[in-house]
Amino acid sequence: MSGNIGANIRRERDRCGWSQARLAREVCRVAGVQGEPVGRQEVSRWETGKRKPREWLPFIAAALGVPVGALTEPQKPAEPPLPTLADYLPTGDPLAPLSARAGRRIGMGQVDDLQQRVHGLRLADDVLAGGDLIRPALRELRSAVKLYREGSHSGEVGRELLRQVGELAQIAGWIASDAGQYVEAESIYRLGLSAARQAEDDTLAGNLAGSLAYQLSNTGREVEGIQLARAALDGAGTDAPAKARALYLDRVAWAHTKAGQAQPAMRALGEASEALSQDSEGSEGPPYLYWVDSGELQVMESRVYTELRRPLRAVPLLRDVLDRYDATHTRELALYLSWLAIALADANEPEEAAATAERVITLSADVASERTAERVRVVLARLDDYRDVPEVRAVLDGAA
Repeated sequence: MSGNIGANIRRERDRCGWSQARLAREVCRVAGVQGEPVGRQEVSRWETGKRKPREWLPFIAAALGVPVGALTEPQKPAEPPLPTLADYLPTGDPLAPLSARAGRRIGMGQVDDLQQRVHGLRLADDVLAGGDLIRPALRELRSAVKLYREGSHSGEVGRELLRQVGELAQIAGWIASDAGQYVEAESIYRLGLSAARQAEDDTLAGNLAGSLAYQLSNTGREVEGIQLARAALDGAGTDAPAKARALYLDRVAWAHTKAGQAQPAMRALGEASEALSQDSEGSEGPPYLYWVDSGELQVMESRVYTELRRPLRAVPLLRDVLDRYDATHTRELALYLSWLAIALADANEPEEAAATAERVITLSADVASERTAERVRVVLARLDDYRDVPEVRAVLDGAA
């Protein structure tokens, strides 16, 4: 019976769109108790069946706005539920505060310092590759988690710390993924998702989930990529900032593309463009979305066309993007050129494809990125169909 109760509590909490921490606060409010005798961990124990709610059950039902019977009766869903972001949280609680915090008092000053370091790391990722940044990124993440777990702080400061841990996990996960450390990256993304959910920051949670979905789609887990990309979009809700929704829809488009599903991919691209059109210069939005603009949507659109073998649409878009791209962003330049090389090969232009591939190889030589290395392998494999063309054979022999 306790297992049914736990599943029912979780179902009703998800229906309300609440985090476990939010439910804990609402239960205490309904019960009229001072302090926080019920916390997020206690709710987690109820939902996993590790502990029975007992005397708290009426207050849980009241907080959720359902009769007690709705929580105690066996529930038989008509069909398996779609995954939600809660399904991707890490096991246990790696962010649980220590039972006795002996550390120094943490205030907003330390939060601001951490925020500056996170932003600096994000800017560094614009020009450096994962292999160069993974060590400092992991050091910063471990330091931030330790600061939250061991320091003494108010509830407001704690939430801001969790938000910075989530932001740091997103960029550290991205860096680890770029370095080819996919298992490490997935663990980092899940940690960040837990932090974002506890901070009740749905936009940040969507960014983390979308980043992980992108990795899944690119590493042979296409079905999971679609499910998680959709869960990220649904979890953020319609009130998410315009740039955030555009980014989530971009991830959905890519997930469907990697699964070979052209129609939903194109539909998501159209919705992403529509979402971004609702953004205005003065609109509020998280600073970490600074890079999401019409140019980035054009990049994704061109990549989708390339993957779907529609070179006549992909080539003009990619050339337009590359004509105005910042040459200091070597990794991204190499990546975008790799898609142009593929699109040119698909358009039966092997000589131009070979010349573009030469640039990709040259740019990638000094970039410590598994993503660019993988794209070089993809380009060379595609060019092999034109081995009899002298320009292509020269590129292939040089790479060998």
